[in-house]
Amino acid sequence: MDERPRYMISVAADLVGMHPQTLRIYEQKGLVRPKRTAGNTRLYSESDIERLRLIQRLTTELGLNLAGVEQVLHLEDELRRMRRRLERLEGEMRKALNEVHRQYRRDLVLYRPSEPPVPMTRKR
Repeated sequence: MDERPRYMISVAADLVGMHPQTLRIYEQKGLVRPKRTAGNTRLYSESDIERLRLIQRLTTELGLNLAGVEQVLHLEDELRRMRRRLERLEGEMRKALNEVHRQYRRDLVLYRPSEPPVPMTRKR
């Protein structure tokens, strides 16, 4: 998701269909963290917009209050961190496994049984 700050609060509010004051309240509660310019203007990124849309779905469709939304967002953030960690660990494991495989000898050995198999006869 794009993290570059680009939308002023009025544009961000229009994009998600909320009042700018609602976005300020969400920021006060720590639900969204827009970047600030040197002149202290809020700038929202694409990921901030997606987060605001999620908050809107949680409150309108699921009927969660802001405390519930805060818990859901905390769990979503934790899940995202765990997924990144898992991907990193899987990459490290693949790298280590490839290193072990490189150390194997790759000789081909043909298998030839010493005696032909004995056919089984059926009893009548």
